[in-house]
Amino acid sequence: MVPGSRTRADFIGGAVWIALGFVIVVASWRMDRFTQMGATLYTIPGLVPGIVGAVLMLLGALLMLRAWRERSAGVDGGMLEPLVNARVLRFGAACLAYALGLVGRMPFWLGTALFVAVAVALFAPAGQPPARRCGLATVIGLVTALLIATVFERLFLVRLP
Repeated sequence: MVPGSRTRADFIGGAVWIALGFVIVVASWRMDRFTQMGATLYTIPGLVPGIVGAVLMLLGALLMLRAWRERSAGVDGGMLEPLVNARVLRFGAACLAYALGLVGRMPFWLGTALFVAVAVALFAPAGQPPARRCGLATVIGLVTALLIATVFERLFLVRLP
């Protein structure tokens, strides 16, 4: 643990997420909409990034609101953990394995299902029995992968690798 207040860090972090989301929304708004090529609202290139940016802004605002409420109530958020710790490094390694090792080497839905299942199993609460953790991770991975593939291929008309 490093000295510092989690409440203060959450407030600053929320502001950073809001700023990042705003930049993403502005950049996606400025993207070419390809209306001259017959693009519709659901097929314009900036739609998904714009939604992601708006969600980042909303979640950043919620994080700032929670920190402000805790600070107003006199709650000390406790000590901060280091920014880069073993969990962050494990997740970064999993993301690299997904991007470099799975995407393009197997069907997208299968690679995504494996990645999500492993991530859920690695980061699930430690108190769960291993069989339950792995079973739940497998179900979450499959459902997530199928939803992502279906939305991108059917709604956004994007062919996935």
